[in-house]
Amino acid sequence: MEDVYILAVESSCDETAAAVVKNGREVLSNVISSQIALHTLYGGVVPEIASRKHVEKVIPVVHEALKEAGVTLDDITAVAVTYGPGLVGALLVGVSAAKAIAFAADKPLVGVHHIEGHVAANFICHKELEPPFACLVVSGGHTHLVEVTDYGKFNIIGHTRDDAAGEAFDKVARAIGLGYPGGPKIDKKAKEGDANAITFPKAKIEGAFYDFSFSGLKSAVLNYLNHARMQGEEVNDADLAASFQKAVVDVLTEKAMAFVKEKGYKDLAIAGGVASNSALRASLTAACKKAGVNFYAPTPILCTDNAAMIGCAGYYEYLSGTRSDWDLNAVPNLKLGER
Repeated sequence: MEDVYILAVESSCDETAAAVVKNGREVLSNVISSQIALHTLYGGVVPEIASRKHVEKVIPVVHEALKEAGVTLDDITAVAVTYGPGLVGALLVGVSAAKAIAFAADKPLVGVHHIEGHVAANFICHKELEPPFACLVVSGGHTHLVEVTDYGKFNIIGHTRDDAAGEAFDKVARAIGLGYPGGPKIDKKAKEGDANAITFPKAKIEGAFYDFSFSGLKSAVLNYLNHARMQGEEVNDADLAASFQKAVVDVLTEKAMAFVKEKGYKDLAIAGGVASNSALRASLTAACKKAGVNFYAPTPILCTDNAAMIGCAGYYEYLSGTRSDWDLNAVPNLKLGER
């Protein structure tokens, strides 16, 4: 079979990224231009600023990815791009650039779902992993428990009813005064604290065991802080961070392991930005070892937004015959499994 080279573009939030992936699982380049320092000034991502920065960075990032991979557009088989979900302005920049490149180079265009990309990051890091398997997707905008029934085929078992896990991390970090981005800062601070110092609630949704809810936990943390401040009590930020993180990790681990046991899966993967959280990885590693389940997690750089994962997902979409028309548009609320 002839080698397939995918040029991938990702711009769903505040990272402008491009990558070249060979045959789905071999990453030849993975270039990421991060905007974290810029958005830290505002305590979170400002969509308009993110979009403008994508416009500035997208073509240089693509050039760098091609150069680093040692290929030209003539060598590329197809162009893959994230078209949803995400910030609409940010997505539009990546989609427009990918369409222009594919049209000019006379290459097929393949639209990729952002979450499908996160799941596919596991294929890059674990060459032996193949569907079907269970996957816990935890990011700033999503908390999903899914069955990966085949490449690009998903059955959603549970999802968040309100805040995503990553969103809760960001809001709690801001409330404590740790700043943005919240996930890594909470993770680091929690290492200094006692995870059992404060007992926070863990939401259970009647009739939907596998669904998630983190808004009540976020509110409980804010109420704890407000009460302490009104009483003039000192708050141990490390204990607070560790206790909050434990409440999130316990729920994610409990539901993921319950589903794996119920369905008899022997493989559990994790994906998304929060998948780089050290406490979550440790909790799932231990739980899977105890249950005799294989646990898979991407390297931290492939947990955050990147184009290599889009190139991997795009490869399998390309093989399945997926081709996007020139009217491909950004779909900010794109559901997993939709096209």
